[in-house]
Amino acid sequence: MDDLSPRARAWATTMRGHPGSGLVRAHADSAASLGIEAPLGRVAREERERALLSPGATFAHGAGNRARPEQPDIERTCFERDRDRIVHSAAFRRLAGKTQVVVHPADHERTRLTHALEVAQVATSIARGVGANVALAEAIALGHDCGHGPGGHASEDAFDAFLPGGYDHGPWGADVVLTPLNLCLETLDGIRNHSWSRPAPATVEGEIASWADRIAYCAHDLEDAVYAGIVSLADLPPEVVEVAGATRREQLATFIRSVIRTAASTGQVGMDGETASALAALRSFNYVRIYTRPESVAQSDAVVAVLRALVEYYLADPGRLPGYAGEEGDALVRAVVAYVGGMTDRFAFDTAVERLGYDPARLPRGIGRGR
Repeated sequence: MDDLSPRARAWATTMRGHPGSGLVRAHADSAASLGIEAPLGRVAREERERALLSPGATFAHGAGNRARPEQPDIERTCFERDRDRIVHSAAFRRLAGKTQVVVHPADHERTRLTHALEVAQVATSIARGVGANVALAEAIALGHDCGHGPGGHASEDAFDAFLPGGYDHGPWGADVVLTPLNLCLETLDGIRNHSWSRPAPATVEGEIASWADRIAYCAHDLEDAVYAGIVSLADLPPEVVEVAGATRREQLATFIRSVIRTAASTGQVGMDGETASALAALRSFNYVRIYTRPESVAQSDAVVAVLRALVEYYLADPGRLPGYAGEEGDALVRAVVAYVGGMTDRFAFDTAVERLGYDPARLPRGIGRGR
């Protein structure tokens, strides 16, 4: 260890922690004390839910409603297990390399992963405020976009051409991508139906996640666009600024509190008319000035072209598909779409160049700053 830096040597000395008084501590001078007599296990947590949550909340019970029966966990409720499974899944990690709005984002612009984390923050804030099941709301929020392909919503347009019923990232995430996790039916329902064009989720937590998604992306997509020089806060409609403010912080606080207050006064998951109108005005502004601006449309067209080329490449020669098991017909198409849809942006674009000889000049370019 003589050739190690002082910092590396200090770190190595903590290899076994700090033993003493019959236990090992993380810090030599730790004085933290809890004063509990037994672990707070699953059964106790379920009892607390029934004592503390609102009557309309979704209560955890045992191993949960799952397609494949399991034994209950000792410590965690069924929805806490779902949240943990999503966080530790490859599908969730890959969101770090998938477009939110900006392909090839700069240091501060969102990816699908940071978007999911922000949706979870909004969802848990609302769930706590209305007495809903926080673990279920968080699980739905974290997993809601796992069905997205590379390049943002343009991937849905790309894959639509190959699937008879079209490609919708909510159902695809719940029914294809996350199926191996054997999540609770309530969690899958919330993920499947989080988009406002879908049927209403079966739980209040699913509806909370639907609101959280829209609240989060309206606020943070605006912030990213300002950072990228695409729009200015001075361009915002007066209705948005007067009701919800101009900054992400103000907007999130306004929208979250409106949902909580509305739930308290009406018993329904919704938003008062004035605040909902401001949120709609913000979304409309983003739609025109960010999502459908010419550069964004060109970016989407480029995404569609490269993803369709990748699908056609693997369909033409299925033997090149990793894990190919002899699928044919519709099963082959779904396997190919699942593989390409699971790619990160960079892997998809690199694969197109390396395998297809795709012209790099035709690849999607980031919006803003001439990227």
